[in-house]
Amino acid sequence: SPATGLEMVKYTDTQIVSLIIEEYSGQKGLLLSPLVKGRKGHYRDLFENLVRKGFQQVRVDGQVLDLATITPLDRYKSHFIELVVDKIVPDKKSEKRLQESVASALHHGKGSLALLLVDGGEVRHFSKNLMCPQSGLSFSEPAPHTFSFNSPQGACPHCKGLGMISRADISKIIPDMSISIAKGGIKPVGDMRNTYVFRQLEGIAKKYDFSVHDPVKDIPEEALNLILYGSDELIRVSAASSDKNGYSSSQMVSFGGVIAMIEKTEDEGDDLTQRRSRFVEEVVCPVCNGSRLKAESLNFKIDNLDISQVSAMEMDALHQWICSLEGKLAKREALIARDVLKELKDRSSFLIEVGLEYLSLDRSTRSLSGGESQRIRLATQIGSKLVNVLYILDEPSIGLHQRDNMKLIDSLKKLRDEGNSIMVVEHDQEMITSADWLIDMGPGAGDKGGKVLFSGEPSKIAAMSEAEAGAIGSYTLDYLKGIRSLEVPAEKRKGNGKFLELKGASGNNLKQINVRIPLGCFVGVSGVSGSGKSSLINETLMPILSKHFYRSLQNPLPYESIEGLENIDKLIEIDQSPIGRTPRSNPATYTNVFADIRKLFGETQDAKIRGFKPGRFSFNIKGGRCEECKGAGVQVVEMNFLPSVNVTCKTCNGKRYTPDT
Repeated sequence: SPATGLEMVKYTDTQIVSLIIEEYSGQKGLLLSPLVKGRKGHYRDLFENLVRKGFQQVRVDGQVLDLATITPLDRYKSHFIELVVDKIVPDKKSEKRLQESVASALHHGKGSLALLLVDGGEVRHFSKNLMCPQSGLSFSEPAPHTFSFNSPQGACPHCKGLGMISRADISKIIPDMSISIAKGGIKPVGDMRNTYVFRQLEGIAKKYDFSVHDPVKDIPEEALNLILYGSDELIRVSAASSDKNGYSSSQMVSFGGVIAMIEKTEDEGDDLTQRRSRFVEEVVCPVCNGSRLKAESLNFKIDNLDISQVSAMEMDALHQWICSLEGKLAKREALIARDVLKELKDRSSFLIEVGLEYLSLDRSTRSLSGGESQRIRLATQIGSKLVNVLYILDEPSIGLHQRDNMKLIDSLKKLRDEGNSIMVVEHDQEMITSADWLIDMGPGAGDKGGKVLFSGEPSKIAAMSEAEAGAIGSYTLDYLKGIRSLEVPAEKRKGNGKFLELKGASGNNLKQINVRIPLGCFVGVSGVSGSGKSSLINETLMPILSKHFYRSLQNPLPYESIEGLENIDKLIEIDQSPIGRTPRSNPATYTNVFADIRKLFGETQDAKIRGFKPGRFSFNIKGGRCEECKGAGVQVVEMNFLPSVNVTCKTCNGKRYTPDT
């Protein structure tokens, strides 16, 4: 129970009757049915309905009252109302009457009742649902959706199961205290003087004796608090224009505050929500502390751990905890949990086998690398126990440290041994040499590739002489045989003597670390999977630099300070996201080479005769492109319940342009 910490219990009708007779035999008491718990209202209709049903008394806010003389309650106060079902003196002789009274009390109390002892005023609660025996707090029976943040029955009502909430960020609302309101010092208001909000700010300025042309830092604290947080205090706001005699009207209004303006736009349409996002920050929900679940869900515990604590465990710790539960459960509980525990042990061990022992179950999927996502899918397939399946994997070792490589390879072999076929596209040497069969493509890339250079068991490569391997013309075989190798430069670049120094980085699993990064040289960041490389570089350093140079809205993970920003003047992020902004983008358009190519074609004699300009040779705009496929070269055929299919355009045969072009 969150109220008392006691274990919550539930009873059957028979158990309730037996307990009352056993523990309160011979004592006068009232059987009560809870009707209203802490709700406002006068409840006149409720009382009249109870009188019609033949009941005589109710207990209101701890006081027993006669229904015949009761008056309506204060509608603006919260009340607790219980129906007096029967007056009892429990003993064995009156057991039958007690059974009937208990059944009636449970019916009217929707599964709950209370026994109030006349002498001493002790109250004992009973329920057919889970209930705290001391406070009477009750929960519904737990179900899978009770522990799901995707369900209204389990999600935290404050953050809607997200674990994070949006909160106005003062540093984004007022990024520069030296700028005046008139020049846009309060960003959500801007510098638009012909708005009603701006006139309200002018009214505040007049009342508190400052000017909208003063720097924000010079505004009195009381006035700035009013501007940000609002107040019921009335201010005089002048009309936007004067009448023909030069007089302007005014009205007394209260100002709700800039922060309230921002928060009001949350549910008001995409454009407003997008504008609002510029001035808010994502913070951990203060109600659920990021667990994403409501308080009731977190009060169900196994081995003193709630589901959010279990989900936050790293996989190897979780596996050990699951294995330890068998010895901690009572005989009946162990029998019920046997099959579930076996499934949990198997699935957690599969994830450990593919090198994901450092992941926790509550890790966001957006933060997973491509290789981690593939290995999670692989672990799922190992657990499915399918046979006669062909599995195709595309570089599953991406992001995996060499230390964990053999775990991944052993998992693939395990999947193979269950009667499946595994095909892996891979560059990793250990993966190549561990394969049962190797198909090597080449010899080069693009037009220089497309041939099978070697097909056979990797052991045959080991048996080849260097001359035999070299004659095949395969880069892969050359590196495996040692004919080619990566030359490590004898002399390293020393850099320009300048540094970026990040202090106190503590996001995710970073341990308050200080990092000194030399500039003007090639810096590598290494470590086993899950050691904090991405947390340090992608989630701490890069957002700091993006915010500094480009006023990015992404907040970095926690850190104390950074030095050396003056030593760089630009940040460029190169990642694996798709290039270009449209499906028609390609390397030529992305690198702007295509602009020069279009100019070149526009200078040809045929183009000048026809009056074709460089724009004619763009497949993104009307004119020279094929309008049947809109310059894509392919047409999308919708397949309803199946994935869409791209087919070559019949009009331009995939060339993207009209015949004249």
